[in-house]
Amino acid sequence: MAVKEKEHMKIVIVGHVDHGKSTLIGRLFFDTGSLPEGKAEELKKTCEAMGRELEFGFLMDSLEEERDQAITIDTTQSFFKTDKRNYVIIDAPGHKEFIRNMVTGASLAEAAILIVDASEGVQEQTKRHAYILSLLGLKQVIVALNKMDLVQYKQEKFEAVKKEIHEFLDSIGVNPEFTIPISAKEGDNIAKKSENMPWYDGPTVLKSLDSFNMKKRQTGNALRFPVQDVYHIDGKRIIVGRIESGKMAVGEPLLLLPNNSETAVKSIEVFLKPGMKKAVAGHSIGITTADPLFVDRGNVFCSKQGQPSMSNELKANLFWMSKQPIKLNERLTLKCATQQVGCIVKEIKKRYNSSSLELLEENAEQLNETEVGEVVIRADKPVVFDDFNQIQETGRFVLERGLDTVAGGIITK
Repeated sequence: MAVKEKEHMKIVIVGHVDHGKSTLIGRLFFDTGSLPEGKAEELKKTCEAMGRELEFGFLMDSLEEERDQAITIDTTQSFFKTDKRNYVIIDAPGHKEFIRNMVTGASLAEAAILIVDASEGVQEQTKRHAYILSLLGLKQVIVALNKMDLVQYKQEKFEAVKKEIHEFLDSIGVNPEFTIPISAKEGDNIAKKSENMPWYDGPTVLKSLDSFNMKKRQTGNALRFPVQDVYHIDGKRIIVGRIESGKMAVGEPLLLLPNNSETAVKSIEVFLKPGMKKAVAGHSIGITTADPLFVDRGNVFCSKQGQPSMSNELKANLFWMSKQPIKLNERLTLKCATQQVGCIVKEIKKRYNSSSLELLEENAEQLNETEVGEVVIRADKPVVFDDFNQIQETGRFVLERGLDTVAGGIITK
């Protein structure tokens, strides 16, 4: 009998550089037995030779060195495992690359850990790093209040810092599901419950991660079938495209947007596969409809339940990639799935440095290369779209200037 492969969840860990991120990652690897063979013993010997306690920061430095030299570890293998699933830590070098990867679709975090030093409390850099969670619309968030050993595991200190970070997160629309007092160095509340904090009755970091949901497989989402073209073959009018999410079956009702026309699937047409009755996300197919419709490239078929949004104005987080800045009201082309429509950036509400996440300006006039903006885009006609965190392919877009792709964007609201 085939062994069922464990699912992989992608997570991102953010927080001030000195608040213990490397130690937490090292501890997660160590406590779950996910280290390369011999690495734990090597680390113990190194620390003993230096007359120091086991330091997980050293472990991450060592792994990063090997990664740089491409000896045993590369970025795709940065994972730890629990009984439930494997976890991949997305750790691009710097926020700039991470955000760029997110908006262009190379990596999609499904959960996040925000680490805060309980002895120092919330710092400016903590706020900048927390903003990335808001920027990407991440909903599954753990706040780990680290270094509880430095504040004698006191509940009062935990409650004070928890209140401070929650007030800030609330202001940027991030609602953590768990706030956990931890000591990454000592292992408190990482893989096992801490005896030092009997006042805390919540789950450990690993239990919290395991309680999070994987993103629905695209087949479990609502139907999205962007039209690529319309062919006339053997007297049939065949509408072709790729099912980006959901599924369809012969006889099922369909809604065509932006026209708001209703019909049903008459047949599913696939070369050399006659008589297909069903198709699912990932299938490139042709369909015929029960009613004659005016259908064009860029239209989107969906089911009446779970319809996408449709508007000629959309709010988005934009990563600008061109050396030449984008200015307000400049003519551009927006491409979302198979849709292609003229547009302008009507407002740049906020402009951020993508490396430091420093807020540079509010109500800006332009975005420069590698900057991130919270923007309002006005399209020449209605665009069919989804929240990026629900359906990626219709929640992600690019902007073109002439023939050049100059920006990537995600719609998170």
